[in-house]
Amino acid sequence: MSSFLEKFGERLKYLREEQNLTQEMLAEAAGIQPRQINYLEHGKKWTKPDTLEKLAKALKVPVKDLFDF
Repeated sequence: MSSFLEKFGERLKYLREEQNLTQEMLAEAAGIQPRQINYLEHGKKWTKPDTLEKLAKALKVPVKDLFDF
């Protein structure tokens, strides 16, 4: 059974790939470090609410869509 962090990471990766973005491209658009995207996608770390907002904005989705798993 996948953990919450793993499910979130899979969803983030899906949304990123759906828009043909690399981790680096998403990180640049969100104003965060590429390694942070990598950690999130692999379920290694969690992040702050403001970073979730930045990711959602960069992906052009509502924040709630990041949790649609």
